[in-house]
Amino acid sequence: MNHDLNRRDILCAAIAGAAVYSTAGHAQATWPTRPVNLVVPFPAGGGTDAFARPMGAQFTRLSGKSLVIDNRGGAGGTLGAGVAAKAAPDGYTLFMGAVHHAIAPSMYPRLDYDIEKDFVPLILVASVPQVLVVNSKKYEGLDFKAFLARVKSNPGKLNYGSAGSGTSHHLAGELFKQQTKTFITHIPYRGAGPALNDLIAGNVDMMFDGLGSSAGHIKGGRIKALMVSGSKRNAAFPDVPCAAELGLPDYTVTTWYGIWAPAGTPPDVQVRAIEEITRAVSADESRAIWAGQGAEFANVRGPQFDAFVKGEIRRWAQVVKASGAKLD
Repeated sequence: MNHDLNRRDILCAAIAGAAVYSTAGHAQATWPTRPVNLVVPFPAGGGTDAFARPMGAQFTRLSGKSLVIDNRGGAGGTLGAGVAAKAAPDGYTLFMGAVHHAIAPSMYPRLDYDIEKDFVPLILVASVPQVLVVNSKKYEGLDFKAFLARVKSNPGKLNYGSAGSGTSHHLAGELFKQQTKTFITHIPYRGAGPALNDLIAGNVDMMFDGLGSSAGHIKGGRIKALMVSGSKRNAAFPDVPCAAELGLPDYTVTTWYGIWAPAGTPPDVQVRAIEEITRAVSADESRAIWAGQGAEFANVRGPQFDAFVKGEIRRWAQVVKASGAKLD
């Protein structure tokens, strides 16, 4: 199943979104007048956090008001989402969610929020491919094919860490098992950061992670990338083969990150929030970080972001059903 963002569609959506929001001349030019709280529903060190903090730094620099990162990890990102959904809809609490929140409705039977009803989608800020990473010391010298042979010869004995049950890391592992006809044990954590720490320590064998949170560890030699998902190599890691060239043409998993506001946030404040977030992510400093992490700034806004999220919810529901994935 292809989850790649079509660049032409994204460009058209961005242009359409800009046209919609350019008409809002009545927007509150004074927003923000005080610090803005950004709920990040995972611990520090994960992919969401890796994009939130650079964006927050540029938001603070350019707007003159702090964007305060509020990490609320747990339950595959759903605990933090529930906190953000109940916040006052005044523009001073925003929520940075991810592809995991399009998966959650199919994995969690009783969520205390509805991503489609309790939030207003503002902007899609980053998109990165998933990457298969392993502990560098444990599997030194092994390429993908040799590693896969080891997995196949040891069914159930190897494991993979994830940011939590129902996250894209979890589903990426389930898809991998389906398409390679292997069995590996899922070990859920309270976020990608803790899972990566255990991978580096050698306590888990592998991880299917968004490239954004793994990039620094790959470059530092603490973990080794064996495969990037999709049909092309990533520009930031040109030596890492892609899934298609390794015989997995349908293994495509993209991790994306976006910003929402609580439902009821005034439209003019939404416009100003989108403007300030766009400025922050478009800054040269942010672009350099995005490029180094193998990410693209998607810049899909408002109604177009809403349509994109709805499409992702439908797609991941099909993946969950086909894989039989369940909460651990």
